[in-house]
Amino acid sequence: MRVFFVVTHLLGSGHLSRTLVLARAHLKAGHEVTLVSGGMPVPHLSHDGITLVQLPALRSDGVNFTRLLDDKGDVAPETLMRDRRDKLLSTFEEAAPDVLVTELFPFGRRSLSDEFLALLKTAIARKNPPRICCSIRDILAPPSKPSKAARVRDIIAEFYDAIIVHSDPDVTPLAASWPVTEDISEKLRYSGFVANPPAPMHPDALGQGEVLVSAGGGAVGDALYSAALGAAKLDGDLHWRVLVGGADAPAKCAALKELCPANATIEPARPDFRQMLHRAKASVSMCGYNTALDILQAGTPAVFVPFDAGGEVEQSLRASALAKIAGIRVVNSVDLQPETLLNTVYSVVQDLRRDPQTQGLDGANRTVELLETLVKAPSHAG
Repeated sequence: MRVFFVVTHLLGSGHLSRTLVLARAHLKAGHEVTLVSGGMPVPHLSHDGITLVQLPALRSDGVNFTRLLDDKGDVAPETLMRDRRDKLLSTFEEAAPDVLVTELFPFGRRSLSDEFLALLKTAIARKNPPRICCSIRDILAPPSKPSKAARVRDIIAEFYDAIIVHSDPDVTPLAASWPVTEDISEKLRYSGFVANPPAPMHPDALGQGEVLVSAGGGAVGDALYSAALGAAKLDGDLHWRVLVGGADAPAKCAALKELCPANATIEPARPDFRQMLHRAKASVSMCGYNTALDILQAGTPAVFVPFDAGGEVEQSLRASALAKIAGIRVVNSVDLQPETLLNTVYSVVQDLRRDPQTQGLDGANRTVELLETLVKAPSHAG
């Protein structure tokens, strides 16, 4: 089976990270995988063995997802958008996949509708069209008006055979964040949560006894880094390790080191972060999909500071659900101050350390099974 994934991360790197987990599972199952990425390159994410094609890169202007910037920070010109579309279509034709998977679209990435719709139209026009499916996380940004939900329904009806939701319907059903009509419901498939295989202990015991501060691999987190360094200054007994994400991480690290006390370390995001979690005293992070699963897998005491700029609600909803678990606390961005953060870290480490979670996180392999079944079934699109 030849599988073709298309993903563009515009702010954080979680969309690409999750899609890489899915791609690795398909590769391990013996399938051919092509992954087209349209966001900024993320060097610390491995794609060994996966055919990864990079489109001319885009990112959002902060939380303004309708204003797209190129890799120099300028507004993306029409020529760049045309080059992206042409490369996407030529890569698709060369791959000739049995299955096309669009990550998030049409439930999101409306600013990239032209290239996604061009791809979908090209796909269904083939003599042997692929099965088409959408891959979405547990919680979506709800539609701001009924017309947007209606547009999604129309695109799903015309092009898609299935919608794979990477969650447990008993924990976070799609209906919790998106209006699920009968025509969408009949195409829903739940995979369970998509996590990397559990990471082993760090061979060099890095992170032992430390407070690990992270904000994913994207270009957000400045307030979190500053609050963490402020908390470190208030109490020298804890060692804080601040891992800075984003393409400009080296420059940010240099600036933050001016504020860094002796009991803190600042460095770019690391590929061995998940290994470091096992021995960490606590984790302080946002509450993206992948980070939340990393915390559950490692059993690390955690303080989540959900990203809520620009009216974003996804991480707040996820953090609220996770806060019911022992050893997890939430500090909302409006309350993010060094003293509050320090007190919350001290509170969470007093809890009995929970066991690493091992159940319900095999969504990648379940997705392989779902796509294998989809290829054998008649198309439900159109």
